[in-house]
Amino acid sequence: MGQRGPIALNRELIWTSLTDIGLEHLRLSKNDNEIHADGSILGVHNDAAFRVRYQIKCDENWRARSVVIESNNAEQKTINLTSDGLGNWFNESRQTISEFENCLDVDISATPFTNTLPICRLSLRPDESAEIKVIYFAIPEMETNVEYQQYTCLELSGAGSRYKFESLDGGFTAIISTDKDGLVKDYPGLFRRAWINHPAGMFS
Repeated sequence: MGQRGPIALNRELIWTSLTDIGLEHLRLSKNDNEIHADGSILGVHNDAAFRVRYQIKCDENWRARSVVIESNNAEQKTINLTSDGLGNWFNESRQTISEFENCLDVDISATPFTNTLPICRLSLRPDESAEIKVIYFAIPEMETNVEYQQYTCLELSGAGSRYKFESLDGGFTAIISTDKDGLVKDYPGLFRRAWINHPAGMFS
């Protein structure tokens, strides 16, 4: 299964939260062999506002190579992890984090963007499924753990696609709608895309 094609420079999106007050602005860019996502999230959790910025770098095949998450709340905290793209993860001191072994993807709870990573990396065809192991980042708590998830492609077309997402540990299930490039349009009960720019030569 081949990966999705190249993306345009300076792709921008805005999502709104459906669970509480919340908004995200994402900038997506690419050079010859790297995809870079830079997202800023404003939200409310347990009646308290929070601000989080994340940066994710992937290789050309959508395998996560680095994740930086910065919380700008009263207790500022930063998570900084890197990967070799083969499932080995390291902290800022370049020490191996054994519990994250074999994680090729990451899942940040406050954004639908991280669903795009496995969707594009796996390039599933209709009725195909894949089970994955991910590093899960709980926001705004800034906590990490490992989760097992499954994606099933329900529909694939030039107009957009639908995927069944399952959290194999927690039992959560959702049907996610994306555009033809794997970027989430609707995540029922959690997120909805409010805006996207359409530059010349966008995702192919």
